[in-house]
Amino acid sequence: MDRIVAVDSETTGLSIIHGGRIIEIGAVAIENGVMTDEFSTLIDTGVAMTYGAFMVHGISEDMLKGKPKPVEVWPEFLKFVGNSPLIAHNARFDREFIRRELYLIGHTINNRWECTLKLARKRLPELHSHKLATVYKFLFSEKEICANIHRALVDAKMAAEIWVELKG
Repeated sequence: MDRIVAVDSETTGLSIIHGGRIIEIGAVAIENGVMTDEFSTLIDTGVAMTYGAFMVHGISEDMLKGKPKPVEVWPEFLKFVGNSPLIAHNARFDREFIRRELYLIGHTINNRWECTLKLARKRLPELHSHKLATVYKFLFSEKEICANIHRALVDAKMAAEIWVELKG
């Protein structure tokens, strides 16, 4: 693969079944093991935030006011990812939310997905937890984790670094 894209999303809740929507998307292009480009935006879906989601990512409804609407964001996201394979930590979660967002505006995505969570469980069975931050700290103990963990672009960058390290 010459180009892959690591993605992460932050949502209004944990389930699309209960109306959860993506309110932040972050993506990082990786070419030959190096991050080369990024895409990131908050998204104003007009959907109320659950308290639990807010406690995870800290994105408030006020922060979303005036931000691009889904119909503006998702076509740009599709251009950014192109036909590149996508990677995410717990890819199933991001894949389902992204597919739902695209469906809502009449688009689809057929890119192949890979999961850094599954990869970490396979390659690092000795870890007590395979959460993104735990895996990142284990692999890159010399690096400091950004204070904005659980924000889409930061998490996408961490997933990208984990992918490169574990696949390299």
